[in-house]
Amino acid sequence: MDIARKPMWASSHRAWTAVVCIMIVQALVLHAMGRVWLCTCGTLRLWVGDIRSAEMSQQVTDWYTFSHIVHGILFYGLLRLLLPRLPVLARLAIAVGIEATWEIAENTPWVIEAYRQQALARGYVGDSIVNSLSDTLSMMTGFALASILPWRATLALAIVMEVAVGYLVHDNLTLNILNFIHRFPAIEAWQSAVQ
Repeated sequence: MDIARKPMWASSHRAWTAVVCIMIVQALVLHAMGRVWLCTCGTLRLWVGDIRSAEMSQQVTDWYTFSHIVHGILFYGLLRLLLPRLPVLARLAIAVGIEATWEIAENTPWVIEAYRQQALARGYVGDSIVNSLSDTLSMMTGFALASILPWRATLALAIVMEVAVGYLVHDNLTLNILNFIHRFPAIEAWQSAVQ
């Protein structure tokens, strides 16, 4: 056995174990909070494209999946700047911890009510556990893309996703954050016009 490879494998094994454990904790905490495992509609779908559908944030993926991919890109860049010597898989485990924490916080009554104040989230009831875990996997996808693509391509990808989703459904990560911090009447009017 190559001694030089053993620490790398051990580090990888620990990081992946941490990722899986964090996601299990995420699912169990959400379940304890009363979140449903699957959409109460009784159907499991891979994609929901209607931004106003009651199945938004209940199925495997939806328009907000792109926001979670952008989370991963941002987490990769931030953690690379803050912890450059830490192995990439250890940084991934940290990013999964951050995302899982957000997914739990996002499903608290206070945050759900704050989202309901936004034009496109009036009927928001929180995420299903399947959707929440899928959001974490989407963040991991963004993190992985950022780790293998040149930084300019990664930045371009994030911008294209934000602009395209913003254009198509009048919402994206940037608008979501802005509306969460402060309600802007012009943005709300524009979002209300979505069909």
